[in-house]
Amino acid sequence: MVDGMKRLGIGVIGFGWMGQAHSRGCRRAPSYFPDRGYQPDLVVVSDTLEDRRDDAVCSFGFREAVSDWRVVVEHPDVDVVFVAAPNMLHVEMVEAAVTHGKHVFCEKPVGGTPAQTVVAARAARNAGVITGVGYNYRWTPLLQYAKQLIDQGVIGEITNYYGRFFSMYGSDPLGLLSWRFLIDQAGHGASTDILSHTVDLAHYLVGDAAGPITRLVGTGETFIKQRPLPTGAGTHYDRGQPGDPTGAVTNEDYIACLCAFGNGARGTFEASRSMVGPESQNLLEVFGTQGSVRWNFEQMNQLQVYVAGEELHTGFTNVYGGDRFPHHGNFVPGSANGIGFEDLVCIEDHEFLASVAAGRQHSPGFTEALAYVGVQDAIMRSWASGRWEDVVSLLED
Repeated sequence: MVDGMKRLGIGVIGFGWMGQAHSRGCRRAPSYFPDRGYQPDLVVVSDTLEDRRDDAVCSFGFREAVSDWRVVVEHPDVDVVFVAAPNMLHVEMVEAAVTHGKHVFCEKPVGGTPAQTVVAARAARNAGVITGVGYNYRWTPLLQYAKQLIDQGVIGEITNYYGRFFSMYGSDPLGLLSWRFLIDQAGHGASTDILSHTVDLAHYLVGDAAGPITRLVGTGETFIKQRPLPTGAGTHYDRGQPGDPTGAVTNEDYIACLCAFGNGARGTFEASRSMVGPESQNLLEVFGTQGSVRWNFEQMNQLQVYVAGEELHTGFTNVYGGDRFPHHGNFVPGSANGIGFEDLVCIEDHEFLASVAAGRQHSPGFTEALAYVGVQDAIMRSWASGRWEDVVSLLED
């Protein structure tokens, strides 16, 4: 053990894409963050698939791999549990982990529905453990720079916010009816899966400057109503064939809202998993009285900035990522040498483990997850009522 560093035993539940990404993040963090206050120890992972369990031990270096997730939360050598299982399983796993005194990092949405997120947050709060949630886009170095510009008043008072997340992962009608398309396994659809990132970025970037989202009017739709039934453990990236038996999609493909912030600013949010064209377009624009910023994850290492001077019509400046921005230099030196998605995961894993080692509550944690599902709950109520609805706190103090 490195002197002065706190050993943190890592357990992972679910060894699919994100479970593997967090495992790599924990393994990689020591090489990128030498001044950390922790030393990760990959103890145990659980997954229902044998080949994933074998890979966790042989390729990732976990000491153990098991089929029963309860072994992870009960393991005496585990301090931190990463929950990366299907959405509707999160709450039971979180409750069990915090009951055993484990700190928990849960992939968003924490709960598949707002009510489930409330249950998980209450359990973690009562247990007094440290929580984290997978809003990894917050850790984009250029978005941290954008937040600095906003907080310093460089673009003036915030007047408008536009955020959207358009993805094609559900655009193929022959894409299998995996758990993501079923409300009893995933919870809500696009609102839970990707709108959560978009609204959380607004909370992060302009929450201090513009205040919380207070009122909204929302709508949604399911455009692809039937999908081929999987014959095995297929994911939403796998494809059926014409004529295959189909089943009903039970959550939404598209969700949107128009909203008001506490300072009177207006916002527009959209998310779709079925549009054709945008591949992974997590895009935002923040407008102030003295300028604006624009960012798109498809070009994550670029930020467009407009600051009004004596001449108002000078156009946007294209700012490239580089080692002068937070955390970027831990991965590559210089300017315009890009970092990638899993580097953001590594940053968020480092920041969470550093919070645990220091004994401080992490942000974003379950408090930030609650802030999003309060908005999500209002959107769902508005979609049903056709009226403006207030955003209310779902967890009483």
